[in-house]
Amino acid sequence: MIQFKRHLVTAALPYANGPLHVGHLCGAYLPADIYVRFQRLMGKDIVFICGSDEHGAAITMRALKEKKTPSEIINTYHELFQKTFQGIGISFDYYHRTSDPLHHQTSQEFFLNLYNKGAFREIESEQFYDLSSQQFLADRYIVGTCPKCGNENAYGDQCENCGSSLNPTDLINPKSVISGETPEKRKTKHWYLPLDEYETWIKDFIVNGTLDGQEHHDPDLWKNHVLGQCKSWIEGGLQPRAMTRDLDWGVDVPKEIPGSEGKKLYVWMDAPIGYISSTKQWAKEQNKDWESYWKDPESELIHFIGKDNIVFHCIIFPAILKVHGGYNLPSNVPANQFMNLEGNKISTSRNWAVWVHEFLEELPGLEDSLRYYLIKNMPEQKDSEFTWKGFQDAHNNELVNNLSNFIHRVLSLTHKYYKGVVPDFDPDEIIEGVAGDELGGFHDAELIYLFDLIQEVNQHIREYDFRAALKALMDICTAGNQLLQNNEPWKIQKSQPETVEVVMNLALHYVAALSMTMQPFLPFTAIKLRKMLNLPDLNASGELEDMLTKIAEGEFIIEAGHKIEEAQYLFTRLDDELIQKQIDKLHHSENQTIPINSETIMESKHLPLKETISYDDFAKVDVRTAKIIAAEKVAKADKLLKLEIDLGFEKRTVVSGIAEYYKPEEIIGRQVVFLANLAPRKLKGIDSNGMILMAEDADGRLTFISAKEDWYLGSVVK
Repeated sequence: MIQFKRHLVTAALPYANGPLHVGHLCGAYLPADIYVRFQRLMGKDIVFICGSDEHGAAITMRALKEKKTPSEIINTYHELFQKTFQGIGISFDYYHRTSDPLHHQTSQEFFLNLYNKGAFREIESEQFYDLSSQQFLADRYIVGTCPKCGNENAYGDQCENCGSSLNPTDLINPKSVISGETPEKRKTKHWYLPLDEYETWIKDFIVNGTLDGQEHHDPDLWKNHVLGQCKSWIEGGLQPRAMTRDLDWGVDVPKEIPGSEGKKLYVWMDAPIGYISSTKQWAKEQNKDWESYWKDPESELIHFIGKDNIVFHCIIFPAILKVHGGYNLPSNVPANQFMNLEGNKISTSRNWAVWVHEFLEELPGLEDSLRYYLIKNMPEQKDSEFTWKGFQDAHNNELVNNLSNFIHRVLSLTHKYYKGVVPDFDPDEIIEGVAGDELGGFHDAELIYLFDLIQEVNQHIREYDFRAALKALMDICTAGNQLLQNNEPWKIQKSQPETVEVVMNLALHYVAALSMTMQPFLPFTAIKLRKMLNLPDLNASGELEDMLTKIAEGEFIIEAGHKIEEAQYLFTRLDDELIQKQIDKLHHSENQTIPINSETIMESKHLPLKETISYDDFAKVDVRTAKIIAAEKVAKADKLLKLEIDLGFEKRTVVSGIAEYYKPEEIIGRQVVFLANLAPRKLKGIDSNGMILMAEDADGRLTFISAKEDWYLGSVVK
């Protein structure tokens, strides 16, 4: 196996047009988090990167549906993602967003590099055009029947039913998502990545794990369905793929390129580059060298994704990286399959999902219970199933009856027999051990057995087998329980106190080992247990490696004489009523709008009221409906936009401090509420005549106050 000095781990960028559900969580984020937390505890130099994917047609589709700007959509979900990931314990080193200027710059530099190398083919082709909206239709603006499985609601880039990657022209009976009409084909020019030219080295990379004639990775360590999907694509013959789109939202094709006007980077060109821009931003803030993680051959790149993203991460993005030159390609892409829900596929459109942000709100304190159940049922090799009864059973039978009861019993007995102090013991005293060999029964031999149990957990994590790793973790608990049952210290404490000292010291070692080994899986519980044991918090700087070294060298991980805190139950039982409530909610909410409460995104913050005014004061204010008809940035003023306002009966020039929240092109045509009789004032040499009224929260975020669409311009607002 190739040894690396440092590791870069990415998790799939969540698309900022809807909240996260449990399928997302167990698809990419939980496995990545377990792996990273484990590697940190083993003292590895590892960076965990992610961010919101904020471009592409799906964003503008949602904005159109909700009558909002794309910026409003992405800001809402970016904030929700951050809060959700933090709430469920996903430990990113950095969480970025693709709307950030640094990302735009990085993506454009990438594209220009490939263009200057002559990597693209400029191809004029016929693409679908919607006559009603007078625009070319991006992949996601087109739905039709999938030619592979017959799904009548397949998108132009992918069928979410069978997972097949598609082109819009592949669809049978294509329809425009915007108008519902059948689009016509019109000619347009785009830049294509000639994957067909790279087929030989891509096949060698995927099938043999070699790159440029040298060993790159072991393909036997890749999951069968990952290799299978890639091989199927390659065997079907790789085709050139357009890297640009006719869109009004996304990263601009660099203006240095002739014909770039009105063209945006394909979201699957720009999105994975988000891993790079996120690393750049992390490195900038941490005063690190980002290039060492992406370009040093002794650095490893690992992508955690769902199976619908396999081709993009295994073929298209590696092709982009290699053609650019100087970047590492992934050593593994441990993609998971899909999780189903109560007998059906998770469906965001039908609201058939367990939304993670709602779980955190409605079931506080059960974060680790959800993590546990999702890991236990992680769809690593095949699709799996989430059921609320299964969640309840796993919590009650495994976390309560096994893990929590074992730990509580050990700590309670320690307080009962030794006033909470770890007992010393006679190393020559023999007990009924669990090691199972001729040396079993001696304290040092039993510790080595514990060492082996921990190493089994570690080995499974290294192999990306997180279900098996979780089982191995619970085997530690089972062994600890067996140690108590074999010796029954509550029966022999008075007659054989020396034996009980050995048993209890060993049992406390099991609990101490669990407090560290469980951290990648149950981070919130690990914190609680470490406090009960009066052990220092884990700072993820090699503590697990140090603990294993201590055991291997015959040292103790919790010393005799150490004082522990009072025992508490880490988990308590979930009753049927609580679970039934969630089942009823799921069935009730099906086919209803996905609920997003602003209170789930951020805690309510209210600015204080200003001093009271009289009605006569208010009557002097003349507020009207208006429309923004032109917008441009004010030179040498990062926060200011110069706006042209149509009041219906006259036009005004206004300077507004909204540039950090809205781009000029986003707000043209936007109806607004306008303070018309505000005295003019000069800003940056521009006469500003009036004020657009905005809503502002306690953090200073601004959003438009919208007038009803069918009001005529200049209507009085009272």
